[in-house]
Amino acid sequence: MRRNKLWSHCDSNRQSGYEWRHSGETISRHFNNVCSVLVSLAPHLIGPPDFVHILSVIENNSYYSPYFQDCIGAMDGTHVPCVVDAHLHPAFRNRKGYTSQNMLAIVDFQMKFTYVVAGWEGSVHDARVLRDAERDPSFRFPHPPMGKYYLVDSGFTNRPSFLAPYHGTNYHIRDRRRQGGDPRNERFNYRHASLCNVVERTFGLWKNRFRILSGIPRYEV
Repeated sequence: MRRNKLWSHCDSNRQSGYEWRHSGETISRHFNNVCSVLVSLAPHLIGPPDFVHILSVIENNSYYSPYFQDCIGAMDGTHVPCVVDAHLHPAFRNRKGYTSQNMLAIVDFQMKFTYVVAGWEGSVHDARVLRDAERDPSFRFPHPPMGKYYLVDSGFTNRPSFLAPYHGTNYHIRDRRRQGGDPRNERFNYRHASLCNVVERTFGLWKNRFRILSGIPRYEV
């Protein structure tokens, strides 16, 4: 329970040492042990998506079916703050001004991770991370079979296996209300946004559960 507090409350090394009456070295060592255990659990918690069956959230909802019946998940990137040496700051500094790793993930509609690739510098675009994951066999990217696809946002290219929204068209309901129109492309984009939102909600829950992902304390691991 105590070791989990480093993850769930984002306590610093000094705070943890003061509370538990242990040295910084002991805190760091046990933190590393917990990291190793979490990494070892990854193959059991992150599995490939279901390429065969129509997902129930789509099949049983006329708002999405039959338009997205071949969709098998949603994909996007997220930034996780990190602490790096000063000479690496330019590479890891993202567009919001802080140093981070860019993590690409695919989730299903039960908010479960089905694929994750992490470690890229924060300055790297999501599309570059995807391109590298697809080309390098060691990343074991789960390529969909013919006709199946992942939902992606407008930061990715619309191509086979990846369905992006219409460019230059309103994407959120607040935009539709402001414009007052409801053409077919806008209706598609709003349904796309409603379904693709699952990946952002999953990131939100994940970072809320492990607060350390929202602000890495500055101590050696």
